[in-house]
Amino acid sequence: MKLYILRHGETVWNTEGRLQGMADIELNENGIRLAQITGEKLKNVAFDLAISSPLKRAVQTARLLLAGREIPVQTDARIEEITFGEWEGLCCRKDRYEIPSEGFSLFFSDPFRYQPPAGGETVQQVIDRTGEFYADLLAAPEYQDKTILIACHGCSSRALLYNICGRTGDLWRGHVPPNCSVSIVDVKDGEARLEAVDKIYYDSRDVVDFYGDQD
Repeated sequence: MKLYILRHGETVWNTEGRLQGMADIELNENGIRLAQITGEKLKNVAFDLAISSPLKRAVQTARLLLAGREIPVQTDARIEEITFGEWEGLCCRKDRYEIPSEGFSLFFSDPFRYQPPAGGETVQQVIDRTGEFYADLLAAPEYQDKTILIACHGCSSRALLYNICGRTGDLWRGHVPPNCSVSIVDVKDGEARLEAVDKIYYDSRDVVDFYGDQD
C-alpha cells in the first residue's frame, strides 16, 4: 500500500493567519493554482482511490489534483482538521493576535500541553481519530496493493504521520506542512516506511510559512 498524504491548498484564512479548524473555507486562487501544479507533477502516479477530509478545501484539492481521471474520492471525518471551537476565525499572528489566551502558542511549541477552548479538541484527540483511520486502512485487505491519495490538513496530516511513525518524536516535525505538500509512505505487511515528508511539486519560492512567528 502506498499512501500520498496531502495537505490542502492555500485559503484566504491561511494568508490571514486565521484558525480554520472545522470552518469550511474554500481554496483561494493561489491554492487552486498550487493544487493544479501538484496534480500535473503527479499525473503519472497510478492512484486507485482518494480519501479526503469532508471539508471543502481538502475535497477541492483532491479533485483538482485528480482532474481528468476517473478516480473516486471518498470522505472520512476522522481526518478532518482539529476543531478550534470558539476560536475559529481568530488570527493567531503576533502582529494581529486575536485569541483570548496567551497559551495558544503551545499548539505549535508543545502541542500535548495545548489547552483548547470551549468546543475545541486536544491534539491527542486528533491523534486518536487519525489513528483509528490508519488502523482501518491497515486492516482492509482490499487496500494492501493500492495507491491512495489522502487529502487532509496541517494538524490532521501531522497526527496521521505521528501514528504511522509509532507515536514518537516531534509531532510537528519542526513546522506546519506547506500547503499542497505531500508525504509519501510505503506500507508492506503492516510496516511503514517514509519515502518523503513535505515534498512540494511547485516552485520552492512559493512556499509560505504562515505560522513562522509562533514560539
